[in-house]
Amino acid sequence: MTTQPTRRPALGWLFTDTLSVAKRHILKITRVPESLFFSLIQPVMFVLLFAFVFGGAINVGPNGAQSYREYLIPGIFAQTVMFAVAGITVGITEDSTKGIMDRFRSLPMRPGAVLAGHTLASLMQNVLVLVMLSITGLAVGWRIHNGAADALAAYLLLATFAYAMTWVGAWIGLHMPNSEVAGTAGLAWIFPLTFASNIFTPISTMPGWLQPIALWNPVSCLALACRELFGNPTPGLGTSFPEQHAVALAFGYALVIVAVFAPLAVRRFKSRSTGGAA
Repeated sequence: MTTQPTRRPALGWLFTDTLSVAKRHILKITRVPESLFFSLIQPVMFVLLFAFVFGGAINVGPNGAQSYREYLIPGIFAQTVMFAVAGITVGITEDSTKGIMDRFRSLPMRPGAVLAGHTLASLMQNVLVLVMLSITGLAVGWRIHNGAADALAAYLLLATFAYAMTWVGAWIGLHMPNSEVAGTAGLAWIFPLTFASNIFTPISTMPGWLQPIALWNPVSCLALACRELFGNPTPGLGTSFPEQHAVALAFGYALVIVAVFAPLAVRRFKSRSTGGAA
């Protein structure tokens, strides 16, 4: 009598493979602590530089520099989750050029689990960065004024957006020929998005032609949503749809990004041949 091999359920297979790949990347991070250190220290430097260099020059509330610090920290949160795209872009490219992706592809595992595990590990790293940023923000005077429920909603929004951006990074990384190019490609398009937003200054201070672009910028929606949820200053708040529905729009942006880039990244992973050609 022969026994038939037991087949794992598709969802269970995806879940266990995702956790296995995520564990691999987390162990990889712990073995190179320098990378984790610099990913933690960079946003902290942004907080300290902008809080103390520009804090007295930009007026966003009656309390001067203190108001600006409370205005700034949610913006730095938004900038940090956008920069999440850079690390995974390089990591995916390195795995591809070293043949690790080809080894994963040859194993009996769900194709989506390889990228899902990578993005899950990146999300965990970004959550740690947000914790460090929160501690730094509290140290320089940032405060949460709207209670625990709204604060948790803000952190959930930031984590959701960070996860969405990791899928963008995964898709970009699968198209890059080497890690040097990936490092540039992962950041080049982020800078215009972050600086043409309300992260550092209110949109009302920008030129008239730039204001509509900044209003609908996903980064601006994310920063404004966090300011509203944390109870931080929102100077110059208007009546436009992005300003009145920032929280819903920010969640919507994140879900659309995942819905678009997760399938694109998985499809690219399946079709990519050894050496990086499609």
